[in-house]
Amino acid sequence: MDLTAITPTQRMAKEAALPIPQRLLMGGAALGASAVLGVAAWIDPSAAGIGTHTQLGIAPCSWPASLNIPCPSCGMTTAFACAADGRILDAIHAQPAGFLLAVATAGAAIACGYSALTGSRLVGALMEAIPARGWWIFGGMLLASWGYKAAVMRGLLP
Repeated sequence: MDLTAITPTQRMAKEAALPIPQRLLMGGAALGASAVLGVAAWIDPSAAGIGTHTQLGIAPCSWPASLNIPCPSCGMTTAFACAADGRILDAIHAQPAGFLLAVATAGAAIACGYSALTGSRLVGALMEAIPARGWWIFGGMLLASWGYKAAVMRGLLP
C-alpha cells in the first residue's frame, strides 16, 4: 500500500489547522458570499428575466438593445434573486449558469464559514479535488447558458 498516495481529504485531516490570517480570510469570504446572497434575497427578480441589476443602481445592459443578443451575464442577477427566494425553476429559466453560481455561492459561504470557525482545510481540499477538466466543463456550461439565454430572448425557447 502506497502511503504517499493519499486523498485531499485524508491529507486535510493530517495537516494542522489553518493559521489565524487564513481563517480571517475564510471568514471574510464567508461574509462576502453571504452578503451577495443577502442582497439577492432583498431585490425583486425582474419578470422579464433580465434587468434586475438596475435595482442596485447599475445601468441597463446595452447588449440586448444594440447587438440584439444578451451579454454573457444577462439574467445572472435575476437568477440569484430567484434562487435566494427559493424559486428554483425561475432561477434556472432566468440563467442556468446563474442558478449554479448562486448554489456555489451558498456552498462557499458554508465551507468558508466552517473553515474560519474550525480552522479546517476543507476549502483547499475541495479546490484540489476539482480536476482541470472540471474547469473546462464549467466554462462550457457558461457558454451553453449564454446560448440558452440568447435563444429565450429571441423567442426560440419558451
